[in-house]
Amino acid sequence: MRILALDHGTKRIGVAVSDETKTIAQPLEFIPAEPFADFLDRLKKILAEKEIDLIILGMPRNMDGSYGLAAQKVEVFAAALKNAITVPIKLLDERLTSKMANRILIQGNVRRDKRKENVDKMAAAILLQSYLDGI
Repeated sequence: MRILALDHGTKRIGVAVSDETKTIAQPLEFIPAEPFADFLDRLKKILAEKEIDLIILGMPRNMDGSYGLAAQKVEVFAAALKNAITVPIKLLDERLTSKMANRILIQGNVRRDKRKENVDKMAAAILLQSYLDGI
């Protein structure tokens, strides 16, 4: 069984998955956030194909630890997911994951247009790896 991480965004949702030993996170893909039904169909296929037993969902927090508008959107998203799937969902602080993902992609000489496509799934991988390192 594996763990899947989601980096929620208004346009794209980054997806990363762990290896079977739950040691290493790998970016998988991004899924368009809208329409939600299409996102859900793709997510369900990934959950079945990869035999996922836990979803880590990034919870955006302000630098002072407070929750803002983005966190409220993630809470609504998490509630919708919990009603649609049976896999348990755990919320995890995702502060600075997108910034770290951008930095990694820049250091890897990824062109700006390609970074936009990859930053969400890379942020999901960073989130997942931080979770895996802590278990």
